[in-house]
Amino acid sequence: MNKLLKFSAASLLAISAYGVQADTLSDVQAKGSLSCGVSTGLVGFSSTDSSGKWKGLDVDVCRAVAAATLGDSSKVKFVPLTAKERFTALQSGEIDMLSRNTTWTLTRDGSLGLNFAGVNYYDGQGFMVNKSLGVTSVKDLDGATFCLQAGTTTELNLADYFRSNGMSYNSSLADTSAQSRNGFESGRCDVLTSDQSQLYALRTTLKDPSSAVVLEDVISKEPLGPVVRQGDDKWFNIVKWSLNAMVTAEELGVDSHNAHKSSNNPEVNRLLGNSGKLNDYLGLDKKWGFNIISQVGNYAQSFERNIGKSTPLNISRGLNALWSQGGILYSPPFR
Repeated sequence: MNKLLKFSAASLLAISAYGVQADTLSDVQAKGSLSCGVSTGLVGFSSTDSSGKWKGLDVDVCRAVAAATLGDSSKVKFVPLTAKERFTALQSGEIDMLSRNTTWTLTRDGSLGLNFAGVNYYDGQGFMVNKSLGVTSVKDLDGATFCLQAGTTTELNLADYFRSNGMSYNSSLADTSAQSRNGFESGRCDVLTSDQSQLYALRTTLKDPSSAVVLEDVISKEPLGPVVRQGDDKWFNIVKWSLNAMVTAEELGVDSHNAHKSSNNPEVNRLLGNSGKLNDYLGLDKKWGFNIISQVGNYAQSFERNIGKSTPLNISRGLNALWSQGGILYSPPFR
């Protein structure tokens, strides 16, 4: 038997993509824009405002990569994708990178021809119910009907949790987060389950957000982050270190307001391109880090303006605080 027949369709698609996209940086610079896959609309992470401008924590990662590679954070073509579409779009070369509330798992990392370039939000699967049900724990949901997105880790986690706890449930599947929210709001299900961050975002879009509550229970680890194709290590490094630049800038106290000021800190100067040659190792302009921080901001700025305590989502930093401030957010050194 031909060994190629043993490959999955996804693997073959990924392999064919390598030949087409051997140098993603050159392709992006040649066309003058970055194609970035995002969600079909998730407030705080990737959604459009009243003027049609994309905003969100995931959107800022796309803008950071554009700033690093093109010198202009606005040169991004955002491509809305459902959960089922996202990996095929990346494998086929339709997009240059994916930044769409996507969980890093072994299967996705090892079998799809893709690489996760880091974590921009540490999350976990939770549950949202109507307050009128009087439910306080997931253990009270035996026999309930759940609205959820198809083709996600949410679907698999729910099955594992209920099986291991000897509980039963029914599913009402949807293609998009908006459809799952509509199902919950119309009464097609008792519970809406997804990443907790997504639940906070969807609650803000309900006709009466105060009618629903997100339970404290978390049943999984959901490290969310940007994704690229395997086979292009240079591009992988660029996306990875663009995210790291935002985290390191927060660690060093550098933001969009003071990035232009002189500093005596050696790591600050390496980050901003004032000294050293870290840019040569990535094949980028000397000011790539400065462009990210001055145009997009550091991680704290992105978090607070998109999902922080002053936004309707009202999410605390929690695990997404810096390692030095009680969280687990951490960047390797700029050295």
